[in-house]
Amino acid sequence: MNKSVCILGGFQTDFSKVWSRNGEDISDMIREVTYGAMESSGVDASQVQSIHVGNAFAELQRGQAHLGAMVAQVVPELWGVPAMRHEGACASSSLAVLAAMAEIEAGRYDCVLVIGAEEFKNTSGDQASINQNSASWQGHEDIDCKFMWPAAFGLVAAEYERRYGLDRKYLNRIAELNYGYAKSNPNAQTRRWNFDPLSFTDCDEVNPIIEPGTRRQDCSQITDGACALLLTSERFAAAHLKASPSRRLARITGWGHSTVGLRLKDKFERSAGLTYVFPHMRRAIEDAWNRAGISGIERVDGIETHDCFTATQYAAIDHLGLTPPGQSWQAIEDQSIEAGGRCPINMSGGLIGGGHPVGATGARMLLDATKQVTGLALSHQIENAKRIQTLNIGGSCSTVVSFIVEKY
Repeated sequence: MNKSVCILGGFQTDFSKVWSRNGEDISDMIREVTYGAMESSGVDASQVQSIHVGNAFAELQRGQAHLGAMVAQVVPELWGVPAMRHEGACASSSLAVLAAMAEIEAGRYDCVLVIGAEEFKNTSGDQASINQNSASWQGHEDIDCKFMWPAAFGLVAAEYERRYGLDRKYLNRIAELNYGYAKSNPNAQTRRWNFDPLSFTDCDEVNPIIEPGTRRQDCSQITDGACALLLTSERFAAAHLKASPSRRLARITGWGHSTVGLRLKDKFERSAGLTYVFPHMRRAIEDAWNRAGISGIERVDGIETHDCFTATQYAAIDHLGLTPPGQSWQAIEDQSIEAGGRCPINMSGGLIGGGHPVGATGARMLLDATKQVTGLALSHQIENAKRIQTLNIGGSCSTVVSFIVEKY
């Protein structure tokens, strides 16, 4: 990258909150995180020059589109500021970040607000799940199921089993770790949840099968939530620090972005005989390293990765280079991905423990990465974290975005 983009700060809602129970909706989430991000960053509304909103399913969930204009509607101080909305399923707010970065790198703007928001709890869980199916290729996936995404990522686990072998105890361990880390995250959806001793086993009664290859604890949550970030040029950040020397800032030093087709089985067919199950995911990860000027995962101190299902995180482990291809179990077995390990993963609780408001997830990952490198992650801080990588996916790994975040 020719220029670093700085992260002045951000704000996340409590992912355990059900907004509709209080007569609130996605507009209220957007208001809360916008004011929260500006306050936490020490930025006045008059300094915000552009706005990018990530959201996937507001039309289906709330009948609400045109979310770029929603920001000015609920935050009058931003009336007249150019804004737009981005959709890329679970990677929606990462795409919003990429668009904001491009504006800053081009010199168009110096201070850009990015918001990710999603409301799911205003409908039943089954209806929210059905609405999310629109991120697959409708009528063409050839997957006989009730719940598309548990079935799809059950097939990812099955593909690993077919190619390399897979012991489900490692998927159960991923779930156990992420739920455990969520307990120390004050914004995590599941921080107060309690589990049976058999919750992280293949006990059909306590941890039932949702779709073949996917059990209850393998699944991330249906979540309401939003997150906002203030991204700036280095020039703006330097002036900001001069005025407030005690502030701790981060910067995005690398990024990768790759998109392939919607249909899951096409991905398996195209990668048959290749090194990785999802070679385009590996390419996005390597692009982020290259742009950051680092050699690989050995230069990264921790990861915030997509774990919409345990199989997703299992796939991320080998694609990130923590193990040879197909051998993700090794990094679970030797505790490399745990707190104190060589590269801890999802100390926030991830999507499984922390919650997964789809349009907000990419921004939330970046906010947690920022907290890590600035030493503000509190009880889930990785010791001496200097560089964190994020990996955010949309659909069945159709859209992949990865960022490298370092202290400014």
